[in-house]
Amino acid sequence: MIDVNKLKVGVTFTEEGTPYKVTKYDFTKMGRGHATIKVKARNLFTGSIETKGFISGNMVEDILLEKKHLQYLYKDDEKAYFMDPNTFEQIEIALTVLGEDELYLIEGERAWVLFWGEKILGVEIPASVTVEIAETEPGARGDTVSNVLKPAKIASGLTVMVPLFIKEGDRIKVNTESGEYTGRVN
Repeated sequence: MIDVNKLKVGVTFTEEGTPYKVTKYDFTKMGRGHATIKVKARNLFTGSIETKGFISGNMVEDILLEKKHLQYLYKDDEKAYFMDPNTFEQIEIALTVLGEDELYLIEGERAWVLFWGEKILGVEIPASVTVEIAETEPGARGDTVSNVLKPAKIASGLTVMVPLFIKEGDRIKVNTESGEYTGRVN
């Protein structure tokens, strides 16, 4: 059992036999009443995002997950394909199960795939990833006002707002929780 106060981003739990992964956590304490915890959680069976409310001190069932370090190969319109580098077995995961996490997967790189028994529940994404800019417009010369940002697209299709000096081919670090640019990588 997990105390609902410990339902931070990335924690998995079950409610009525359905597994969830917390994507957003909000703690509210008003006056003399009980504190309330509201979480946005992804249903790991369907991929839908649900808002759940709990009173501080309540408990939820935790999930015992198994992690396998698999290589991400590619994706098509419906599925992402992974391979076990030891057995060369290929595993398919529906994009609805991965949700927005699939935008941070890089072809050829390894990712932790989460299993609950035989059921695949998704992937574990690090707090930040290093990606390469696939396309962006060049920054205008003389446009040096501080904090001016422009859109840049990475190979997975994710659009990130970056400073004007970033150009195609540059490698940047992106926060996976917010989807924001955090710095350039040499």
